[in-house]
Amino acid sequence: MRKNELKARLQSGGWSAGAIIPVADEQLVEVLAIAGFGHVMIDAEHGHMSVRETETLVRAAEAAGITAIVRVSANQEDVILRHLDTGAQGVVIPGVATADDVRRAVRASYYHPLGERGLAGTRAARFGLEGSLGEYARSANEQMLVNGLIEDVKAIEHLPEILKVEGLSSISIGPADLSQSMGRPGERNHPEVKEAIDEIIRRAVEAGVPVGLNSPTGQDAKAAYDQGVRMFSVSPWALLAGAARAYLEPLGEA
Repeated sequence: MRKNELKARLQSGGWSAGAIIPVADEQLVEVLAIAGFGHVMIDAEHGHMSVRETETLVRAAEAAGITAIVRVSANQEDVILRHLDTGAQGVVIPGVATADDVRRAVRASYYHPLGERGLAGTRAARFGLEGSLGEYARSANEQMLVNGLIEDVKAIEHLPEILKVEGLSSISIGPADLSQSMGRPGERNHPEVKEAIDEIIRRAVEAGVPVGLNSPTGQDAKAAYDQGVRMFSVSPWALLAGAARAYLEPLGEA
C-alpha cells in the first residue's frame, strides 16, 4: 500500500494543508496538488459524494502524488468500508463526542488486530493481485489515518478519553457546528467559541495528538500553527473567491 504522506508528516511534527473537495472534479484535485497542497479531504458528508465519485477523486490524488482522505457521512461500518475500499488512506469521522465514537470508527477502519474492517480483493487491496491479503492488511493498518471531528461542545469534557483511544491518528475541529452547539451558529470568532477552540487545541497538543482546523486564509492557518495546529483545511471556493477578489482589486480605481 502507498505510504500515507499526510500521516507521516503529522507523526513527525510536520504540517499539511488540505482542501475540502465537495464536487467530483478530478482537475480540482490536480490543480491543488500542483499548487502545493499536501492532501485533499473528499467531502462525502456535505458534498454528498457517491462511492464511485470518491474512487475517481482518490485516483486523481494518487496520480498527483498527494494523500486523499474522506469525510464520511456517518460513523457507520458500511459507510466507512465502502469509501476506504476505493483506496482512500484515511477517514474523517463527523460528530465525535465520546471515546466510544472513536472506538466504533477504529473498528470499522482497521483490520485485525485493531479493528474488524471487512477484508477483500478491492481496489484498495490492489484487487488481491499483488502479494497476500494478509500482507496488505498489515500495511493498510500502518498507513491508515483516523481523524475524529470535534464539533460539539459536549465533546470537550470527554476529550481526555477520546485522545487516548488506540488507533486515533488525529482530531480536527469543526468551528461551524461547534459554534452552533454553543448557541452561536456561525460565530467562530465569538469569545466563547474561540475559548472552546483554544481549549481543544491545547488538550490535543498536550496529549501529543495532531490537531486540525478549518482555516479560511493563510493568515488564519499561520495563527493556528502558532497554537499547535498542524493539519489545515480550506474550501476551494474560499480560495477561488480570494484569488478573484485579489485580481479585481487593482482595477477597482480604474
